[in-house]
Amino acid sequence: MASTIRCDIVSAEEEIFHGEVQMVVATGELGELGIAPRHAPLITRLKPGQVRVILANGEEQFFYVSGGILEVQPQVVTVLTDTAIRAADLDEAKAKEAKAEAERVLANRGEAMEIAEAQARLAEAMAQLQALERLRKNLKH
Repeated sequence: MASTIRCDIVSAEEEIFHGEVQMVVATGELGELGIAPRHAPLITRLKPGQVRVILANGEEQFFYVSGGILEVQPQVVTVLTDTAIRAADLDEAKAKEAKAEAERVLANRGEAMEIAEAQARLAEAMAQLQALERLRKNLKH
């Protein structure tokens, strides 16, 4: 049996995942990270996007996170985020609508605060759509 490490993915509302995994893959500020058992301790900020966990049995699960913190300790990997959603539970229509609305605000060049908020919403919607696309590609294989 492959060696494992415990992984916890926790949002502001609930713990969305808890279990033994072979690997956790997430996008940090400086690029993609792959965390396996016996990884060196670390703390890094996460970009909005996908977190992929490879379970002890080899099965993969995908989650969307709105950014946050990833902490690696000797026995556990913890993802702390405001929002975490299983990729299969993402609402594609809602994400596309949010993307279109953010693009409309940016095109109309509203107030500076409104533009910054629209840019953040656009990044979040794009990350959700990318997570859905990766989930679809992995289901086809």
